[in-house]
Amino acid sequence: MLSPLELTLLLLAAAVLGVVAFRSLHLPPMLGYLVAGIVIGPHTLGWAEDSSTTHALGEFGVVFLMFSIGLEFSLAKLSAMRRTVFGLGLAQVLLTIAATMAFGWMIAHLSVRLTGISWQAALALGGALAMSSTAIVSKILTERLELESEHGRRIIGILLFQDLALVPLLILVPALADKSDGLATTLMIAAVKAVVVLLLLLFVGHKVLRGWFRIVVKRRSQELFMLNLLLITLGAAWITEMAGLSLALGAFVAGMLIAETEYKHQVEEDIKSFRDVLLGLFFITIGMLLNVQLVIEHWFLVLLLLTIPVLLKCLLIVLLARVFGAPLGVAMRTGLALAQAGEFGFVLLNQVGTLNLLEPMFVQLILASMVLSMLIAPLILAKSDAIVMKLSRNEWMMQSLALTQIATRTMATQQHVIIAGFGRTGQSLARLLEEEGVPYQALDLDPDRVRDAQAAGVHVSYGDAARRESLVAVGINRASALVVTYASTPSALKVLHHVQELAPALPVIVRSLDDSDLDKLRAAGASEVVPEVIEGSLMLASHALLTLGVPLRRVISRIQAARGERYASLRGYFHGTSDASDIAEHLQVRLRSIVLAEGARSIGKALADLKLPELGAEVIDVRRGRNHLEWTPETTLMAGDIVVLRGAVEELSRAEGRLLKA
Repeated sequence: MLSPLELTLLLLAAAVLGVVAFRSLHLPPMLGYLVAGIVIGPHTLGWAEDSSTTHALGEFGVVFLMFSIGLEFSLAKLSAMRRTVFGLGLAQVLLTIAATMAFGWMIAHLSVRLTGISWQAALALGGALAMSSTAIVSKILTERLELESEHGRRIIGILLFQDLALVPLLILVPALADKSDGLATTLMIAAVKAVVVLLLLLFVGHKVLRGWFRIVVKRRSQELFMLNLLLITLGAAWITEMAGLSLALGAFVAGMLIAETEYKHQVEEDIKSFRDVLLGLFFITIGMLLNVQLVIEHWFLVLLLLTIPVLLKCLLIVLLARVFGAPLGVAMRTGLALAQAGEFGFVLLNQVGTLNLLEPMFVQLILASMVLSMLIAPLILAKSDAIVMKLSRNEWMMQSLALTQIATRTMATQQHVIIAGFGRTGQSLARLLEEEGVPYQALDLDPDRVRDAQAAGVHVSYGDAARRESLVAVGINRASALVVTYASTPSALKVLHHVQELAPALPVIVRSLDDSDLDKLRAAGASEVVPEVIEGSLMLASHALLTLGVPLRRVISRIQAARGERYASLRGYFHGTSDASDIAEHLQVRLRSIVLAEGARSIGKALADLKLPELGAEVIDVRRGRNHLEWTPETTLMAGDIVVLRGAVEELSRAEGRLLKA
């Protein structure tokens, strides 16, 4: 049997390998965790056992996930989305539970083998099947820039209610396990406990928490802030557990309390690393529960349990979305996105199995079907547009009408600028173009923004600039330039691909967050890439120089020179300990200053002779004492010189060795 340390190391190694494999396939890392758990679990290779250590790690993952969700449940947000959240979301959860109970009743009466399905078990199972994957769906919607679309808003609203519905379900399911005649009494006691504890946490905690956070923040210690955050999260979870409720409920309430303070955003950033790591370990423990041999033996039943719930859940959501006024295409996209199982479904199913509400074999089969539904979810979302277009003639006509409307608005426009994205940046650009008398046509995927802007007489249409048809409709062959105003490299690459097909000579300016994707975007055809970080640094530098009394003409000259070098001198930066959270930071471009001490190998040699570019390191600057040296490749280095290099960590380390080693 593995020790706790050995088990933790095994889980971490499996997590790393699983995430690397699924990231390489452009699939959500959550699926990598699930597959890793299946592989190392007791039912497959048998490297890891289902022990108290794995259960503890899994519970901590759920605790921090519920805390993060609590942070999102501000009263203002719920009020703004109340019709979708408490209308469409409530109907979806209740009808899914009702349908599952009806199906369970039918199975219990038709099948001798599964007569053990009680109404309590069917209700708990319905709650599990009602959940969809917030992690998978929200990530894919973000990547596809569809969060603000009509179907995106409905999807997020339903997901919000599903997350909220977990709270009463976590209280209800344990009470249902008491099958004695005192079920009503048990439910009443559980409800009273929940009310008392929640009132205590919400009212007393709300008054105490804000003042206590101020005391902690005044100490100006990041370490203390983090310790305090962990104490509050785990402390609230402990309080609810002592009251006979779930750990996750206390964490959720703690998140809601902090969401009402001014420290919400700082807390979100600080808790993210704990949440993601522990949640990953939770999914590994879920994967470990899957008995692959049992699935193979009952593959047909697993296939039925996969197909029937996914199809019925999709159909139910489509019908409900239509009832709540969504067009058919929007309703179908909403249903396809939410048809799969969710991470909280595993939490409820695990609870069902622990409380023996269902036979272990049936729990295994349902678990297998839920895992498979999450594995195919990215594929369904990727093909959702094609599926909707094929199944709905009305959607095809609506899409054609939208493109026709775009073409009608832009037909008389010549030599215009196409603005992809009409957020704050796009609107600022549009105002400047209008002041200069330059025609423009904008595309945006937020229907409310487009409607309001069109009412104000702005030249904007609803459309996706990453679609070939939208670019044709907006008159790309007649345009003088195209500007991508949102910072999304995947979407910008799609736009550039279509531009290369339709109008390869068209200048395209692309916005990016930093310079990490600059070369990739330039290679795809971008005429210029504007990294926000670099532009911000240029503005800071210009204001700092002006404040110090440097003449305006010289400041402008400096800034123009930096831009003229295509940001070459600013690409990369000096990393510090505060950058330790960067993803794959060893691959990121950075700067490093190397002081040539006496006896260094490079002293007395020309830069060209050292062949540093062959190692992947670029010489940015050479300083001698306090002075900037007008260096060339033939410059001979001296003791005390400072050589500034740019490159990734490994290339910089090799270059440093060549400069310094005797």
